[in-house]
Amino acid sequence: MARRLPPLRSLETFEAICRLGGVARAAEELGVSPGAVSQQLRLLEDHLGRPLFRRAGRRLEPAEAGKAYFEMVFEGFERLRDAQKLFDRDGEIVGLSVSALPSLMLKWLAPRVYGWQQSRAFVDLRLEGNHREDGLEAGSVDFRLTYGPRVTLHRHSAELFVDRVVPVAAPALAAGPLTPEAIACLPLIHIDWRPDHQNGPTWAEWFRAAGLRQAPAPAERLYSLSSVALDAAAAGEGIALGQHSFVADDLASGRLVALSDISLALPVPYFVAWNDATIAKPGARDFLDWLLRTAADFR
Repeated sequence: MARRLPPLRSLETFEAICRLGGVARAAEELGVSPGAVSQQLRLLEDHLGRPLFRRAGRRLEPAEAGKAYFEMVFEGFERLRDAQKLFDRDGEIVGLSVSALPSLMLKWLAPRVYGWQQSRAFVDLRLEGNHREDGLEAGSVDFRLTYGPRVTLHRHSAELFVDRVVPVAAPALAAGPLTPEAIACLPLIHIDWRPDHQNGPTWAEWFRAAGLRQAPAPAERLYSLSSVALDAAAAGEGIALGQHSFVADDLASGRLVALSDISLALPVPYFVAWNDATIAKPGARDFLDWLLRTAADFR
């Protein structure tokens, strides 16, 4: 028998806590008290039969199960928010819609685009994180940020950057640079993008580049989403090969530390694609120019 879905209000509350980074901010957005937010979270955890968060001092950190759950719930609510906007505007799509791979959206684009949008109040920017590589000609999406050869599905595109990976971990696990031999003895977090995309550099490739002949142990911690793997590394669960574009902010804040200067390039670039009608829209050329300038810092 199929398991009954959790109450929608509890799911909405959970999504807001993860997206906004805490109970207080979620309560403010939802227009309820922090106590009501905590109550909805308890209802959801009771329904699922497992905790979704763990306490880190006064903060809530998503548990491993909560991170994976959020990735899917976030995408669902983004679609619901988009659907509501169609009715709020009498069926007319106003502004720009930007679609990106989920980890690229969460770890690179979303933290940077806020400043651009704040200075351009006339542009209504809608962000959507998903793996779907639909054609852009229907007009529901204006810009698509994607990876590798799938960019050929779109008529117009420009390269953003070729990313690089470097071993990263929480400061509590390793406070600074380590030898490859020392890194091999620590728990390794693996990322597997297949079958949707070609994998980035693996741990075996990194150790070969570092001159270590002994292959690392088989994968014990395997994730399909880079953002989830990096959150696991920040929680002290192991060492991940973090993409520079995804970990730059965490390295600057001290949430993660780089354990080596040895880095490897991804096999293919990230791209931005758009359709014929996009550039004629208000703010579209400005957004594309800003995006390419921002990407230049990661080349």
